[in-house]
Amino acid sequence: MIRMSAMDPQAFVNELEAFKAQRLAPLFGAGATSLGGEAEPKQLLQVALVNEISVSDLAAVWIPSTREVDVKIAFARQAGDEANHFNLVADRLTALGFDVAAFQQPADNALFAYMKTLSNTVERIAAGLFTLESIAHGVNENFMAYCAARGDDETVRIYRDYIQPDELAHQRLGTTLLAKYAVTTELQTTARDAVAKVVEIAVASRAQAAVKLGTACFPGC
Repeated sequence: MIRMSAMDPQAFVNELEAFKAQRLAPLFGAGATSLGGEAEPKQLLQVALVNEISVSDLAAVWIPSTREVDVKIAFARQAGDEANHFNLVADRLTALGFDVAAFQQPADNALFAYMKTLSNTVERIAAGLFTLESIAHGVNENFMAYCAARGDDETVRIYRDYIQPDELAHQRLGTTLLAKYAVTTELQTTARDAVAKVVEIAVASRAQAAVKLGTACFPGC
């Protein structure tokens, strides 16, 4: 029986990045970036409120069962950053007249329910830091354009100066950690499968939400 050897880890991550970009094209393409829609930023920021606390919860859930210290610290950083994003969005919503004290976190959607089942460190890195944060950064760019077109410069500033730099840093950290830990054929297959599954669920769920909200330009996490 012939066993295929693992790809060079950096070459694998480069290939996975291209795979992810191709699969995410429906979210970031011409249809997704259309600024059409009547939803107000105030309504769409409530989506962000749910997403930010959900990602913070997810990363926190993973911390105790992650053995690799650098990955554990990466998830801790992610949990803290996303909690801070929640506060930034909450403050903006308060300024827009939304009663944040009445906010109640809903049950996990299909994406977060799936991600909480992941137990392998490599698939957690691939699904979370590498893919989910990449999705967040891309859709947030669309959301910023949507807000700018409606004169909501303060929301744009919050995302540009605080949230987006964190999302990009998380994604880059995921890339570095994948190159370090996805070093066998089995682990590389695990990583690729996790990326594909997250993208599949995210694309489907965001398409459904876009119909409900009347625009595809709503924020991620």
